[in-house]
Amino acid sequence: MPKRSISRIPYVIEAVARKPVELVRAHVDDTADLLGSSGALRFGQGLIATIVAFALGVLCLLGVVAFHFPEYLTTPELRHQYSVDVLRQAMLVALLVAGGLSLANLVLGIRRKTNLVAFALVLAAVALGGSRVPVGNFPDHTPYIGLDWFILDLLGSTLVFVAIEKLFPLYRNQTVFRPEWQTDLKHFAVNHFLVGLILLTVNFTIHHGFAWLVSHDFQLAVQRIWFVPQLLLCILVADLAQYWTHRAYHEIPFLWKFHAVHHSAKTMDWLAGSRQHVLEIIFTRVAVLAPLFVLGFSEAVINTYIIVVGFQAVLNHANVHLPWGPLKYLIVTPDFHHWHHSSDDEAIDRNYAAHYSFLDYLFGTAVKVPAHKPLPAAYGVVGDYMPDGWRAQQAFPFRARPATGTPPPS
Repeated sequence: MPKRSISRIPYVIEAVARKPVELVRAHVDDTADLLGSSGALRFGQGLIATIVAFALGVLCLLGVVAFHFPEYLTTPELRHQYSVDVLRQAMLVALLVAGGLSLANLVLGIRRKTNLVAFALVLAAVALGGSRVPVGNFPDHTPYIGLDWFILDLLGSTLVFVAIEKLFPLYRNQTVFRPEWQTDLKHFAVNHFLVGLILLTVNFTIHHGFAWLVSHDFQLAVQRIWFVPQLLLCILVADLAQYWTHRAYHEIPFLWKFHAVHHSAKTMDWLAGSRQHVLEIIFTRVAVLAPLFVLGFSEAVINTYIIVVGFQAVLNHANVHLPWGPLKYLIVTPDFHHWHHSSDDEAIDRNYAAHYSFLDYLFGTAVKVPAHKPLPAAYGVVGDYMPDGWRAQQAFPFRARPATGTPPPS
């Protein structure tokens, strides 16, 4: 062999070794570009099928990991409620759908790089056991993150609220993947992953800070109230606490720094409500749940209240408009809460209630909607000074005041 050919062998080997790395990087970059984009989805281009395949591939892989480590990655309150067999069947269907869609797109030559990543995720999930991962006995009192809660809530909320938003839109031209959806999805994920730490902190604070107020005889009297009146009373007590806590966030400059994170969303939809500072979540839950703990509402009432508040919190931020009629003066609707998030002058520091809108009418803080402007013109904080990105928004309240001064509450 010629000496020159021998000298070129290391370069050939390096080129061959570099090629798979560059290939993987190209596929990852293509997927990252897709995840970093926003805009309308149109049928017939294969993009919707690609997104569904990729999303299901990610969730299936996360689900398999949760099956392997249930003591650390599942929520104790949930793991005692759902059926593992049903979850296995759901995962099998999701794997088949994700694998089928990604493979079909590969054959048709549609977004091959991203669909290859989606198919690789499906193969990885199957290789790790798929829906057949054995789940044995495991300890119940271990530190955990709510990976199962994230998967189930993301799937359920997407299916329910995206459908409602498309059937009854407030803004018809608003897209599912609107600007900054990535930031709100990160908030959604972190809030679910930290559910264990948040619950532990809230429960510790309530039991050690408010136990001295508890009267067992009074609690028994409350629990003897019929279910429906007790539930309505529970929601009223919670909303009174929510109202004044919420109002304090707007009227006390230090607290506004934390609440401004929530108000920085410039587009309202079901995902926008997840944009919150972690410390605000903890403080608000303590403020709202403490009086419920002291009054001692029954377990059935508390569980129902949690369902109501969870659904209403998402719905009120959603891009939804329904003919509420006179009910809008009694309960908080998406239209009502959208005005609270508006940066229009007439909406500043108004509509604080979370459940009963009559509280704002009672305390004089309800928005007087102009006849010529039935919908808000803009959302977000006045001045649009909030940085984008989860980390930057969590750090925002602790930043030094800018030279021009911190913008006032809006």
